[in-house]
Amino acid sequence: MSDIFREVDEDLRQERYVKLWSRFGKYVIGAIVAIVVVAAVVIAWQNIVEGRRQAEGERFAEALDMARQGAAEQAATAFNRLAEDSGSGYRALARLQAAAALVRAGNTAEAVTVYDQLATDGAVDRILRDLGALLAAMHSFDNASNDEMAQRLGPLVLDSNAWRYSAREMQALVLYRGGDVVQARTLLEALVDDSEAPNGIRTRAAELLGAIGGEG
Repeated sequence: MSDIFREVDEDLRQERYVKLWSRFGKYVIGAIVAIVVVAAVVIAWQNIVEGRRQAEGERFAEALDMARQGAAEQAATAFNRLAEDSGSGYRALARLQAAAALVRAGNTAEAVTVYDQLATDGAVDRILRDLGALLAAMHSFDNASNDEMAQRLGPLVLDSNAWRYSAREMQALVLYRGGDVVQARTLLEALVDDSEAPNGIRTRAAELLGAIGGEG
C-alpha cells in the first residue's frame, strides 16, 4: 500500500511541476532570450564599428534575412557555416543565431548541440561560452534527467559565473521537479534576498516561492 501512496504523491508533485513550468518557464526563457539579443547587438556593433570582416557581415545579414523569411533550417545551416569560418565576434553570434533558428524550426535537439559547441569553443569569450552552456541547459530541460541537468548547471551556479542567477533559478526548478522541495525553497529564498540578483529573477523567485510554499 505504501508504494501506491508514494506513486500517487509523485504523480501529484509532477502535475504541480508541470503547472509551475507552464506558468513560469516562458518568463525564464524570455529573460535569457533578451540577454542573447543584447549580447548579439553588442557583438555585431563592435564588428561594424571596427570595420572588420565585411564579407562575414554580409553573410550574417543574408542568413538573418533567411531566418526572418521563415527559412529556419536554411538559416541555421548558413549561420553554422559562418561560425566555422569566422574568427571574429561573428563566430559566437552565428552560433547563437543558428541555435535559435533550429529552435524555431522545432529541432531542439540539434539546437542544444549547437549551444554545446559554443560552450566548448575556446576561441570565444568566456561569458559567451557560459551563455551557450546556459541556453543548452535551458533547452534540454524538458527531456534531460535531473542528474544531467545538475551536471550542466553545476559550473554555472558558482559565484564567479556571470549567469549564476539564471542558472540558480533553473536549478530550483530542477530540484522541485525531483521532489526536493525544501532545497528548492532554500535556493529561491536566497535569490529573493540577494540584492545583486536582477529584479526580474527576484520577482519570479518570490512568485515561485508562493506557488510551492505550502509543500514539503
